[in-house]
Amino acid sequence: MTNTTSDEPHTPVSSKEKGPTLRRALGPRIAIAVVVGNVIGSGIFLKPGNIAAESGNFELIISVWVFGGVLCILGALCLAELAAMLPKAGGIYVYIREAYGRKVAFLAGWNEFLFAKPASIGALSIAFTGSLGLSMGWQLSGFQQAMLATIVIVLLSWVNIMGVLWGGRLQLAVTVVKALFLGLVAAIPFILIPFVEQSIQVSNYGTSIEPRQITLSAQVGVVLLAVMWAYNGWNGVVPLAEEIKSPQRNLPIALFAGIGILIALYLAANFAYHGVLSMEEMASAGNHAAEQMLLKLVGPAGMAAMSAVIMCSTFGAINTNLLIAPRVTFAMGRDGVFFRTLGRVHPEYQTPVPAILVTALMAIGLVFLVPFGQYLVRDVSVENIASQVMQLIIGSLQDSSIFELLTNFIIFSLGGFVSLAVFAVIVLRIKQPDLARPYRAWGYPVTPIIFLSVYIWFMVQIYLNKPLESRIGLLFIALGIPVYFLYQKWSSSSNAER
Repeated sequence: MTNTTSDEPHTPVSSKEKGPTLRRALGPRIAIAVVVGNVIGSGIFLKPGNIAAESGNFELIISVWVFGGVLCILGALCLAELAAMLPKAGGIYVYIREAYGRKVAFLAGWNEFLFAKPASIGALSIAFTGSLGLSMGWQLSGFQQAMLATIVIVLLSWVNIMGVLWGGRLQLAVTVVKALFLGLVAAIPFILIPFVEQSIQVSNYGTSIEPRQITLSAQVGVVLLAVMWAYNGWNGVVPLAEEIKSPQRNLPIALFAGIGILIALYLAANFAYHGVLSMEEMASAGNHAAEQMLLKLVGPAGMAAMSAVIMCSTFGAINTNLLIAPRVTFAMGRDGVFFRTLGRVHPEYQTPVPAILVTALMAIGLVFLVPFGQYLVRDVSVENIASQVMQLIIGSLQDSSIFELLTNFIIFSLGGFVSLAVFAVIVLRIKQPDLARPYRAWGYPVTPIIFLSVYIWFMVQIYLNKPLESRIGLLFIALGIPVYFLYQKWSSSSNAER
């Protein structure tokens, strides 16, 4: 039996020894749908207005969108090698475990379990309920949004508990619908040029405003933060590797095809938004630039239709996260670095039911935690607080939406582990040169070096410009260190008593 307290790379024992196993049932179409559906959520609809306010000119904005897409391709070139080489549930957690050992891998899994994925699910659920309220004309409080978000999370958790094919087929259907919707949204302004006077105005691309960020590096850093939220999840298919047919072939195909589709759709959408709305209109629209574009083109009916599109899009992204995230927690439980109950598979449904339930509960907790914090500090005067850290925390809670706070936390907390996973390509080429690699990263070692250089700069910019999100992200990761050792001690004591 493998010693669970060892820090050596670990491959789980065979399925015959472990009882019920995950079902390898997902084909290449669903795998591509997971990549596209996991990424097209709320970012492309809700972030462009805030991006306009941060940078103030279209040339910079479209350059960063292209840059973000290229960065995802570079990352995919690296992760495709790891995914084909190690087609196990858990994705990045598994690659980090093999490259650096179980302690570092635990921190990666802990970050996803404690915050990153629950916050992503929570942010998307809030975006869904916000669009629902807008389309219905409701004025929802933070707690009302949280209640509606809880209902959505519970419903989709049930779907994913019933079977991976249930969740996968729902994902394929929703992804096709929302990709078509996004393509239609991007095309409508150009289609209406002969019929609507205020459709695409080429002069809008040349408008500018005074940006929130003063320096160019700060503008690029903050805009890239928002863009990477829109691209967030480009690597989301890899935790499902153990449930994908022919993973050595289908995982690289899913990564490259999915990211290519995303770049085309995102660039088209940005040209549509900025062609209809001036930079000032984009900035003033905030989280609702997409709705404002259709409102200007076709009136209130267009705004309602856009809200429906966003609801469909975020609904699919919530489902993808509930399909993907529990596989990381499941891998931790199966490895024995966290509660073994989380590594169990339901004998009938062949899904990691305990991991799905825990992920859903964590997401619901975060959905309520942020509005509760905002309620507590609603009347607090920041000027009367001596601590700069507390000023930062309270000011952010008062000034930012639930959605913005959650998304900014996610990108920073995930960035470090994505970088470690990409660097694992180099580490494993050195440590395990004879391991079978059905796919080898194109451009090695230049590709991972370029990705890492850019991502490290990006992380530094986030830390300098979003200190609250960065420090809280580091704090959550650091909390995993005592948890790891306490669990190992408790686990050893429990085994000794048996």
